[in-house]
Amino acid sequence: MSNVGFKLSIFYIYFFNFALKHHTMKEYQKWIDIAITYGLKIITAIVIWFVGKWILSKIMKLFTKALQKNKSIDSTLEKFLSNLVRTALLVLLIVIILGQLGINTASFAAILAAAGLAVGLALQGSLSNFAGGVIIMLFKPFKIGDLIEAQGVLGVVTEIQIFTTKLASPDNKQIILPNGVLSNGTITNYTQLGQLRIDLTIGVSYDADIKETKEALMRAMTLQDKVLKTPAPTVNMGELADSSVNYKVRPWASPENYWDVYFKTIENCKIELDKAGIEIPYPIQVEIQRKL
Repeated sequence: MSNVGFKLSIFYIYFFNFALKHHTMKEYQKWIDIAITYGLKIITAIVIWFVGKWILSKIMKLFTKALQKNKSIDSTLEKFLSNLVRTALLVLLIVIILGQLGINTASFAAILAAAGLAVGLALQGSLSNFAGGVIIMLFKPFKIGDLIEAQGVLGVVTEIQIFTTKLASPDNKQIILPNGVLSNGTITNYTQLGQLRIDLTIGVSYDADIKETKEALMRAMTLQDKVLKTPAPTVNMGELADSSVNYKVRPWASPENYWDVYFKTIENCKIELDKAGIEIPYPIQVEIQRKL
């Protein structure tokens, strides 16, 4: 005999002894009917609970396996959906048990609906962020480690949560963006395509030879190991400005080497232009004094 059955047996023995001592036969029969009716309901409710828990565990195993097979679903979203489904099934099981015990579940459902509405109104912003987090995890416009620009900030993605996304800025500051506005705004992913072009403008004197200038600026890029060979770097005359001829210098680099190539190219341009004897113009202020 199980522990639950043993306790119920003790309860019935005590109840019958009490009824025999204090009540008439008619009242005794009435209490027996009540005990049998509610006893059966309680036993049925207990059976439903244990069987329901077993069925719930089987359903959750199948649901979790289905989520794990879908590679497009992020692990964070997978855990959240599993917890959400488990909670919903558990609430459904409790409602069924309450109905078995004779409790009006319609009023209980109305209370749950009212509570859900109140929570939804109070957490409108959070729900928007939650929806944004689900969209980000499903469609994956970026992943952890990507360099992105969004909402006017630039940084490397360090963590994607259901409500917020965390970035590390180039100067090592943590940036926390709400997923609601992040999913609805423009996102520039610098990492996803695997190659980045660096756009620089270098001005030289009008007296400088075009061919020699292009060769010097090309050397400034090709001498670097971190500059990609494919796509090849380019140098083009871009503008005839007021005091200089401006060349567009465009090396390519992997996202992790972007800043190294950016700063090294500027430095090499100065070095190679000096070696070639090509002047880099700078503003000259002439002061004219008039004697009275």
